[in-house]
Amino acid sequence: FRSVNDMIGRVDYLQPRSDLSHWKQNGIDLRMLLTPAQKPHANVEVYQTIKQDHGLDEALDHQLIKLAKPALDNGSKVNINLPVINTNRVVGTMLSHEIAKKFGSKMLPDDTIHIKLTGSAGQSLGAFLARGVSIEVEGDANDYVGKGLSGGRVVVYPPKNSSFIAEDNIIVGNVCLYGATGGEAYFRGIAAERFCVRNSGARAVVEGIGDHGCEYMTGGRAVILGPVGRNFAAGMSGGIAYVWDQHGNFSTRCNPEMVDLETVNADEDIVELKAMIEKHQQYTQSEVAKRLLANWNTSLSQFVKVMPRDYKRVLEEQKKKAKAA
Repeated sequence: FRSVNDMIGRVDYLQPRSDLSHWKQNGIDLRMLLTPAQKPHANVEVYQTIKQDHGLDEALDHQLIKLAKPALDNGSKVNINLPVINTNRVVGTMLSHEIAKKFGSKMLPDDTIHIKLTGSAGQSLGAFLARGVSIEVEGDANDYVGKGLSGGRVVVYPPKNSSFIAEDNIIVGNVCLYGATGGEAYFRGIAAERFCVRNSGARAVVEGIGDHGCEYMTGGRAVILGPVGRNFAAGMSGGIAYVWDQHGNFSTRCNPEMVDLETVNADEDIVELKAMIEKHQQYTQSEVAKRLLANWNTSLSQFVKVMPRDYKRVLEEQKKKAKAA
């Protein structure tokens, strides 16, 4: 063969080895794998012959980068107000790339670039969003909001003229804040499944989530002000989650393999939780947050702290070392 492309699909040149006698090999029949796939018609190729058009030239970020030029040039504050539709994907990601190229890991001071969007945002809103950028959406958003969030802030709340009850409705899709490393997120409404999976540093508040919340989470904070789906905290090895267990049934929804459920009674935990709820109310005008804060003593007694065992042990060891020093 003169090229890899010439090799693709030529299973007639493959033969299973017959000189191996390992017991796992016995009974394995590879004939189905070594049968060439039938082409639906003669003109179908088995390797890429037409370049894929990702539509990047039409990305909303080109407009954002132009409008954010004063911030990119000299760090001046910028406010941007635009409509958004669900074909506008990864909004803010190309802008974040420009910030990282210009300013490096320090990026920009908080809220240097404030983007207000109105409508329904597409996939991966605010993915890898850089510190210094705030995206506020009046409407809703699709899956993967804040994927890889890198210090920016994402806020999503329903239209101010909407008639439905925010905390009873989904506002963002699946897998929000997947792999986030820093920043903040506030969602007035329910997030779908796999909220904060692999989150390692972001701080987030939401008013309910679907199944597998905080799965494989290693850091950061998550505050859940509403119902929780099954298998919460599966594989959660770090970070802390505060769950409003209004009806007292959260323990049946949580995976206890790596975490313990505790009351929120340490001063530092109380201060942290209250501050996050206050920010949620500030950014989203949440009625849930407003009610909880108005009756704080009662509300606090209904919160459960989800604490990974190994993470707690490490924190306690760090405190002992600091005290000894």
